[in-house]
Amino acid sequence: MTQALYLTGALAAEVEVVACNPCEDGRFAVRLSATPFHPQGGGQPSDTGKIAEVDVVHVAIEQGEIIHYCTQPVELGVAFAQVDEAGRRYHSRLHSAGHLLGHVMHLFGWQAVKAQHWPHDARVQFIALDTAQQLDAQMLEQHCLQYIQANLPANLQQHADGFREIGFGEFSAFPCGGTHVATLGDIGFIEIQSYQIKKGKLSVSYSVAKEAE
Repeated sequence: MTQALYLTGALAAEVEVVACNPCEDGRFAVRLSATPFHPQGGGQPSDTGKIAEVDVVHVAIEQGEIIHYCTQPVELGVAFAQVDEAGRRYHSRLHSAGHLLGHVMHLFGWQAVKAQHWPHDARVQFIALDTAQQLDAQMLEQHCLQYIQANLPANLQQHADGFREIGFGEFSAFPCGGTHVATLGDIGFIEIQSYQIKKGKLSVSYSVAKEAE
């Protein structure tokens, strides 16, 4: 099983290429002994970057293995793997912003049940608890901005059984295997693009700038 270096925030590492197989679509499926690349999952897109100067265009978990899809074959043996840092930062900021929405909405009696943190299509879905209070997009945005300005630190807990949790400041931790910012100030400005209740569920769409201001 591939060692998940991305869980510690790694962006680059010397790794061992243990398999490289051609795919029907012309790409090559590469397996590593350890990887700094975050695979697609948990509502977060995969990292991209390079392995031995070969472009990595997608990373996925398939049958329990992390597979790196590359544009060219990669020689077996030791190689240097480098994640695209700008892409990782953007995805981390989007993911952390989604968690912040979950934390803030929970304070007002709403429970997050589903989320995706995709560029241009990031959203969190909530259900109302007994204590639910009504907000609007502007109120939610203002509350999020307060916590971003407070620059609460990330609290990451990696348990021995592989279970991983992430929280910020005094907020309760959420289970998560994604990548995140070190402090909420790294998110920059979060914009609530839509706030809609339909069939008893609240859907909040949001975005962050490509680069934090």
